[in-house]
Amino acid sequence: MRKAVGRVRITAQLIGAESGAHLWADHFDGSLEDIFELQDKVASSVAGIIEPALHAAEIARSAERPTADLTAYDLYLRAHMAVVSSARRIPEALRLLEQAIERDPHYGPALGWAAVCCHRLLVDNRSENPEADRLKGANFARRALEVAGDDPGILINASGALAYFGEDIGAMLTFIDRALALNPNFARGWSISGLVRMWAGQPDVAIEHVEAALRLSPRARVATSLATMGTAHFVSGRFAEAVPQLVLAIQEDPGFPLPYRFLAASYAHLGRLDEAREIIERLRFITPVVIADVSYLRDPTHRELYVSGLRLAVGDAGCGVTE
Repeated sequence: MRKAVGRVRITAQLIGAESGAHLWADHFDGSLEDIFELQDKVASSVAGIIEPALHAAEIARSAERPTADLTAYDLYLRAHMAVVSSARRIPEALRLLEQAIERDPHYGPALGWAAVCCHRLLVDNRSENPEADRLKGANFARRALEVAGDDPGILINASGALAYFGEDIGAMLTFIDRALALNPNFARGWSISGLVRMWAGQPDVAIEHVEAALRLSPRARVATSLATMGTAHFVSGRFAEAVPQLVLAIQEDPGFPLPYRFLAASYAHLGRLDEAREIIERLRFITPVVIADVSYLRDPTHRELYVSGLRLAVGDAGCGVTE
C-alpha cells in the first residue's frame, strides 16, 4: 500500500504457494476520504479477478499430471527409457507407447514420443512399412499438438516429427520457438531446435542451438546432439570439423545409422577413401541401406553433398544403395 496527497494505491499479487509461480497481479487507486468504499471495491474486484485466475491455474495443474491411468504412465516411462537408451530399441518403445495411447487416447506426452519413434524408424531404416509409419507418425504428432497446450516437451516432439514428415518447416519452427520461450532451460528443446534448423538449411544456427543444449546438460545424452552438430558442419562443407563430432555420435549410440553415413561422406570428401569404406562396412552391419533418403534436408545443395560423398565412399561396391 502507498499513499500520496490524500490518495492511496493498493497492489495485490497472487502466488502459487507450492510452486512460487506468479499467477496474477493488479493495483487499485482511490481517495483516502472514501477508504471504506475503496476497501469494498478492492475486495469485490480481487474476488472477481482471482476466481478465473485460480480456475486456470488448477486446470494447468491438472494437465501437468501425466495421466489418470497409472498403467499408461508406466508404459510411457518404460518406452521413454527405451527411446533414450539405443536406436535399436525404438520399435520396442513404439509398441509400449501405442499401448499407453490405447488406454488414454489424449495422453499428450505418449503421442509426442510415438511420433518421434515413427520418425526414427524411418531415419534408421527399421520401418517394415515406411509409408504407413509416416502417416501414423504424422497422425500421432497432430493429435499431440491438439492437446499440447503450453507443454514444451509435447510441442518439441510433435513439431520436430512433423518437420521431418514434410510439414511446413517454418510453422514447425514457430512451435519450437514457443516451446523454448516457455522453458528456456529445456536442453532437449534446444537440441531439437538445432536439428530442425539444420534441416531448414540453417547449419550455423543449428550448431549454436545444439551447443546451448550441451551447455544445459553437459553430462546426460541430449537427443542426437552430436550427430546434429556433425551433420551441420558437413552440410557447411567443414568436413574435418564434422568428423570428430560424428565419431563421438557413433560411440554414443553404435546402433544409430545416420552418423555412419555422414562420417563416410566426410571422409570421402576429404579424400580419405579407405576410412570412408571402412565406415560403410560398419554401417552394413546395422542396415543394408547405405544412401538413405534425406528429403528432410530442404536445401538441395546439402542433399547433393551427402549423395556425392556416399557415392565416392561406396565406389564400385554399391549394393544396397537406395536414394
